[in-house]
Formats: sequence, structure tokens, C-alpha cells
Amino acid sequence: MSNIGFIGASGLMGHGMAKNLQLKGHALHLTVHRNRERVTDLVERGAVRAESPAELAARCDAVFICVTGTPQVEGLFAGERGLLARPKPGLVIIDCSTSEPASTAALRERCAAQQVLLVDAPLARSAADAEAGRLTVMVGAEQADFARVEPWLRCFAENLHHVGPPGAGHVVKLLYNFMAQAICTSTAEAFAVGRRAGVDLGQLVAVTTVGAVNSGLFQAMAKTLQGDVKGLSFELDNARKDLRYYTHLAESLTVPAWLGEAVHQSLTLASALGHGAKFVPSLVEAQEQVIGETLVARRPIRDS
Repeated sequence: MSNIGFIGASGLMGHGMAKNLQLKGHALHLTVHRNRERVTDLVERGAVRAESPAELAARCDAVFICVTGTPQVEGLFAGERGLLARPKPGLVIIDCSTSEPASTAALRERCAAQQVLLVDAPLARSAADAEAGRLTVMVGAEQADFARVEPWLRCFAENLHHVGPPGAGHVVKLLYNFMAQAICTSTAEAFAVGRRAGVDLGQLVAVTTVGAVNSGLFQAMAKTLQGDVKGLSFELDNARKDLRYYTHLAESLTVPAWLGEAVHQSLTLASALGHGAKFVPSLVEAQEQVIGETLVARRPIRDS
């Protein structure tokens, strides 16, 4: 049993991860700043609250981070309340957020100067998979360090991949999310063009379902035609953030990212039209506004 700190346990993914670490016998320590009701069950099972990231780092063997992105991660390391204020010797920090690789590299150097190990281990799959302990995790670490963190990660990971040296986890996650959002944005656009062209979108879905283009992401987008815009539980603004990180990475490597920029701008448009706080399938709702026609099935409002 280890003393495990967790930052972000009130989030959609974090709760399930923290719960499974706890159920596997680890002593759980939490920082809780909002959505306290989301961690009530963890506290009732014995999780101990900490007042700051510094307190977690001082008392725990490992601290997991699962927050929105780079600014939030960087903020956890800052100042006398931050993770590096007084870390326990040999502390391991595992960043499961989707973060910018360059920022992670800089933080890793700061950690190493204090004999702290920072491992990047971003996630794939859904909040439901987090609760069930079936996440996919991409780890960037040296082999010995991967072996060190593997038992903790397997508490909530069904698919655990050591994808390369330090930093590789965050790079692979950005590539993965770019490809995923390319599918989602292109599907929403295809629905808009098909509607304007007058074809039966149900037939487009039927043809795609039995073809090589089919995927779980396509099916989640196709559900919008029956009125379900929550088939993929990933916030649109988070997807937009991830694509910004991806295009920034490509630019830093002097690799043209024409398609990446197009996907990013499709997400930005949907956010500008008011859908940023919704899930990614609401890209189809944004296309409705662009073409001025209905794509998402809606139940008629009955008179009372």
C-alpha cells in the first residue's frame, strides 16, 4: 500500500481514477477546492483531505495530477503551496492531464533538481471507463521509471502503453486527439453538406457503418441525427485546447499542419457559436447554425 495524492479527483476522469486507486488498497489523499460533493464517497471510504499541493507532496509517495491543461498544471508547482515547496524524498508526480510537451519538459527539469520524478501519463477513453478502471494510458518515461509507476497506473488502466522516453506520452496524446477530432469535425461537416445536397443522412450512416470509415467516434457523431449530442463525453472547449497544443507542437517542429489548423478552427467556430461547454458532438449543432437547417433530431414541445 502506498500513500497516493490526487489533484483533480472531483473531475469527470479524476474521480474514477482516484476511486480505483483507493479500492486497490492505497491510502488516498486529496486536495479539494470545488465540487466537494463529487468526492464525498472517497472521503467516506477514508480519503484524507490536504490543504495544498505542497501538503500532498510532503506526505505522499506519489501525486497524480488530472486537471484541464498546461496552465493549471504549471500553477500546481508554483510558490510555497506548490508541489516543489517541500516534497518528500523520492516523490513521484504523475501528470495525467493533456499538457504541452515543452512545458512538461521544463517542469521535469525543475523536479529532477529536487530529486522528484515527473512522469507524463495522459489518458484516453471516457469518464465511465475511468469509473470502471478501463482507461487507456500513454506513459512517457525511462524503462526503470515506467516499472516504478506501472502498479499504480494499472489500478485504473485496462490498456497501459509505455510509448517512449520522458515526454513521449504527451506527444502521443496530442497526435491521438488530433486524429480523433479530425474524424469528429469532418463528420459534422459531411452531415451539413449532405443535408444541403438533399441526401438521406441515415443512408450515409448506414453505408459508413459497414465500411472502413466506421469507428466509435463516427457512431457517437451519428447519434446526433437521433437527437443524442452526448454520445462522446469530452468537452468541446477541451478538444479545442488540445488541438491548439497540437498545432503549437507541429509549429515548433517546423512541420506544416494544414489539417490540424482546419480542425482547430472548426472547434473554435463551434465554441464561438456558444457550444464550448457542451460535448464534442455539438459540432453538429454548430453546423446547423452555419447552414440554417436542422440536423439534430429534437422532440416536439407538447402543449401543457
